[in-house]
Amino acid sequence: MVQRFDVSSRFAAGAQFTAGRLGPGASGRTRDVVDPATGESVLRYELAGAADVEAAVHAAGRALPEWAGATPGERSDAMHRWAAVLRERTGEFVYAESLQCGKPLKLSEEFDVPGSFDNVAFFAGAARQLPGVAAAEYSGDHTSYVRREPLGVIGSIAPWNYPLQMAAWKILPAVAAGNTIVLKPSELTPLTSLMFAQAACEAGIPDGVVNIVSGAGADAGEALVGHPSVAMTSFTGSTAVGRRVAELATSTVKRLHLELGGKAPFVVFDDADLEAAVHGAVAGALINSGQDCTAATRAYVQRPLYDDFVRGVADLMRDVRLGEPFAPGTDLGPLVSYAHRDRVAGFVERARSYATVVTGGEAPGGELAKGAYYVPTLVTGAPQDSEIVQQEVFGPVLTVLPFDADDQGIALANDTPYGLAASAWSRDVFRTASAAREIRAGCVWLNDHIPIISEMPHGGYKASGYGKDMSAYSFEEYTQLKHVMQDITAQPRKDWHRTVFGDR
Repeated sequence: MVQRFDVSSRFAAGAQFTAGRLGPGASGRTRDVVDPATGESVLRYELAGAADVEAAVHAAGRALPEWAGATPGERSDAMHRWAAVLRERTGEFVYAESLQCGKPLKLSEEFDVPGSFDNVAFFAGAARQLPGVAAAEYSGDHTSYVRREPLGVIGSIAPWNYPLQMAAWKILPAVAAGNTIVLKPSELTPLTSLMFAQAACEAGIPDGVVNIVSGAGADAGEALVGHPSVAMTSFTGSTAVGRRVAELATSTVKRLHLELGGKAPFVVFDDADLEAAVHGAVAGALINSGQDCTAATRAYVQRPLYDDFVRGVADLMRDVRLGEPFAPGTDLGPLVSYAHRDRVAGFVERARSYATVVTGGEAPGGELAKGAYYVPTLVTGAPQDSEIVQQEVFGPVLTVLPFDADDQGIALANDTPYGLAASAWSRDVFRTASAAREIRAGCVWLNDHIPIISEMPHGGYKASGYGKDMSAYSFEEYTQLKHVMQDITAQPRKDWHRTVFGDR
């Protein structure tokens, strides 16, 4: 059961969360959280500015010694309590996530919220597993071992498409490893990030370990990335903004983790299960209204299946039910904003001059016209070097192109600047194994597209960035390795000293 609440009352004190308390921002500017299904404001709040970032970083710095000094077991216990608090509030998180993003209720209930809470449970256990190289006498005269230590205060920036999930991906490995964090969510969608941080404090995680600054990128974001007391920046968002983040982080020699754009290929070989591929393509292209950096965006279909695949996808897309996010039976909700809806529509309108829009390609009329909706869209006949094939549309739009030989399909799949995710479809295990080897992407699904799990890493190749979210591999982003080497001979004169003074 979804638990609704009055957002304005819940965040009456403000949408900044520092040292365990909500408060207003100090930028002097306000922002509305808008329900994209109706265009109505659900919360007006004061945006964070540089002073709010300074206060949050200071709070995180104060909390660091206690949290970093806790044993792995103590951090693990606190995170297990956090997971329990979150589970009690599942309905509120489902409601808030669907309200601020326009997600259909079933997507929030069955994917976003349970997946995020599973991440908490995973990292609660992983907090006890921070391995280093086993102690050994590699030189013969010394015992060497590796310590994994927290970096310090982490400054992270999360996007608007999966606000809760991205907050979890940033916060959890950082705090499990003993760091403290200041997270800047998108100013469009701060609600569930704030609720997530509040739940941490209610579970007994010390005030200041998790802090939220809700502000614009040019103000709060740049102040956070450029802050000299922030040891690492983790950013998820567009490749263009990622370049700016990298410039700022480099100026203060920070650790940097970037998860950027994607343009996932969906490669269908001629022996694939056609029904499975059609259903996988529609689901993979339309998840979260296509606002997913791993969404299927470019389907390359071997020519014997091409026509049937296009017909099947078009028919299935026409059956997808657009509707109000909280209405029973809704499959697809609105895009996050009118501005973003218009951006997506612009890609399709420009493509009409060189490609065919098979179905969709418009905003719906009637009752849905008041929201930021866009009809599922299938495009064929676009050249490989065209904008709609090469650039990230980030909406419910799938392009389909044919190929002949297997190696041509793989080459086309690799022919973009991005390398975040991909899938390959075939009944032949040798074909799928070859695709998994040859496609340059951080995740390759075989005969499926989209599922993720807490135990496995997520991150890209090429212009899709570097570093990993989720899994134990993410600790490599959020810990510093220290080699400790201890003499075991107790001899005051070492043989190597003669290379500096004296004779043997």
